[in-house]
Amino acid sequence: MAAARQFVNKSFLLAQLNKTSDSYVRKMSTHSLPILYSYWPSSCSWRVRIALAIKKIEYEIKPTSLLKTASDHAYTEEYRAVNPMQKVPSLKIDGHTLCDSVAIMHYLDETRPQPSILPQDPVKRAKVREIVELIGSSIQPLQNSAVLNHVGKDNSLEWAQHWINRGFQGLEKILSQSAGKFCVGDELTMADICLVPQVGNARRYKADLSPYPTIVRLDEELQKLDVFITTHPNRQPDCPPKFAQK
Repeated sequence: MAAARQFVNKSFLLAQLNKTSDSYVRKMSTHSLPILYSYWPSSCSWRVRIALAIKKIEYEIKPTSLLKTASDHAYTEEYRAVNPMQKVPSLKIDGHTLCDSVAIMHYLDETRPQPSILPQDPVKRAKVREIVELIGSSIQPLQNSAVLNHVGKDNSLEWAQHWINRGFQGLEKILSQSAGKFCVGDELTMADICLVPQVGNARRYKADLSPYPTIVRLDEELQKLDVFITTHPNRQPDCPPKFAQK
């Protein structure tokens, strides 16, 4: 009987030790910094950097170039294990890996709800999602680097300008009705997070922005905010010195 009690007590102590160890591992995991795989001129990477800044989430940045000539490029088997599409951004957080900027922003807002980047009002929330979808599905993918490389150097600038202008024509009309200080009223939202990087793309490809006064006004207002200034592509560790802001 004594031997049995000793065995039970020992088993209980081991179980408590294992429980404490598991708790410690979870605590350590919680306190490890998220890792963002980011490429400095990538507008999708910029979206996630802005969202992380708004949420005041500290993170480690791992530069991941979309140029095969770079030493830290995305087209390796190692990075394929992180992101099967071999694109950026990717975010390792909370023991998970997420590989799409919009999905990442939704995850951050659902797991760290304050400050929110989606309005509480259902109509405003739907409008934010509409703007995000317009930029994320109807403009940016048609002028990203993979598409432009396929189109070819001789035609890439005209192609990018065409699709940006076509998208901005619709976006300008939507924003002229929804905007206050920001894209949807006076709340800083996911729509603003997507707008500024896309305007950056438009300027990069020398699109004429004069027909889009609402887009230009919003971009100028948003770029005064610290979360857009500190996450700007020209302030990233992988930004070439000739573009870097000192």
